[in-house]
Amino acid sequence: MSQDYEQPRIKHLERLLEISRNLNSTLNLELLLGSIIEAARELIQCEASSILLYDEDTQVLKFVAAPASQKEELKNLQVPLDNSVAGRVFQERQPVIIQSGKSTPDIFRQVDKKLTFETRDLLAAPLIFKDEAIGVIEAVNKISGDPFTTSDIHTLETLASHAATAIQNARLLKEVQLTYAELEQLDHLKSNFISIASHELRTPLGLILGHASVLMETTTDKNIREKMGVIRKSALRLKKVVEDMDQMDRFQRGQSQLRKGSVKIAVAIQEVLLKFAEKITAKHLSVSTEIKDRDLIIRGDKGKVSTILSNLVDNAIAFTPKGGRILISVEKISDYMKCSVIDNGIGIPAKHLPRVFDRFFQVENPMTRKHEGIGLGLSVTKTLVELHGGEIWAKSVEGKGSNFSFLLPIGSKTASTESKVFIT
Repeated sequence: MSQDYEQPRIKHLERLLEISRNLNSTLNLELLLGSIIEAARELIQCEASSILLYDEDTQVLKFVAAPASQKEELKNLQVPLDNSVAGRVFQERQPVIIQSGKSTPDIFRQVDKKLTFETRDLLAAPLIFKDEAIGVIEAVNKISGDPFTTSDIHTLETLASHAATAIQNARLLKEVQLTYAELEQLDHLKSNFISIASHELRTPLGLILGHASVLMETTTDKNIREKMGVIRKSALRLKKVVEDMDQMDRFQRGQSQLRKGSVKIAVAIQEVLLKFAEKITAKHLSVSTEIKDRDLIIRGDKGKVSTILSNLVDNAIAFTPKGGRILISVEKISDYMKCSVIDNGIGIPAKHLPRVFDRFFQVENPMTRKHEGIGLGLSVTKTLVELHGGEIWAKSVEGKGSNFSFLLPIGSKTASTESKVFIT
């Protein structure tokens, strides 16, 4: 094979390779399609090239890429599927060559009228993505006047493949962007709801709790005292929900701050267990602690560390059946305090485990669930652990129980990559 033949062929392949590289380096569809039709004009040596896409609403082909001098005129032109070369190529999904086609009825002459142009020769190839035709690429009039060749067909089909990929990528990107925008809007609405609801509920809830407590203390009627007790208990449940919502809202708005001080973990755990003593007794639960260093002190926000422990203990109590067991263990590992709350409760299905810390996520069906809460407790817990520079994770076997563990830096250090070795 002679060098005279090899050189143009190498340049030809280099140009196609350049188009392929551009496909992976730019998200600007207009620029990419423009470079594809320019490459077609250059490699096939034709007067013009264009790309048409199928519009499902109008069921016609529309120009999406054309030479700069023709763009405006072709912008609103619609090419029917019947009685047009482009339409035939789109429907049959095969390339078509028209040579010296002055009298060929398949050539859609409305384009020539718009451009004051004469189409003599036409080569068209379908744009196919995953076995579905989405459009057509055309090359018009060989400059030399020679007929289109087999090599020209292969070149145009290669460019058609590039164009189809670029168009589908752009469509997918647009869909992702729209979906992301919708999710952002939903998240914004949810955040606003949390903020407004927690604010509006706080005052009337305080009044209910206050009056219920006063009536319980002042009345001598046992029946009224019992009813006030039910009201107070329900109001305290609602208070917990409002507090969780408020914590989440503050964190999202960047208003949650740590007031760091010395926190003795053994004391914090004891206080939390006293808080839940009534619930523990009511369910006849066996709760034990395993604290290797009872003098272990970390630097953190005492109130928020208490909330972390409270949420995990409350969660264990809720999902452990009567007579069950709960273990709270604490150990020092390097510069971290590791705390685990382990129960032999109902456990979490493996498919739900990755989502247990998501906001509003509940393993049970909301309409038939047996346990309280709106799915914010564990999410708030994760937020507070991370606010301290720590990490939290969960392990569980359905029907056998769960293990929620978290790491907190003992000093002001942030839990970094080195801490991940302890998450096993």
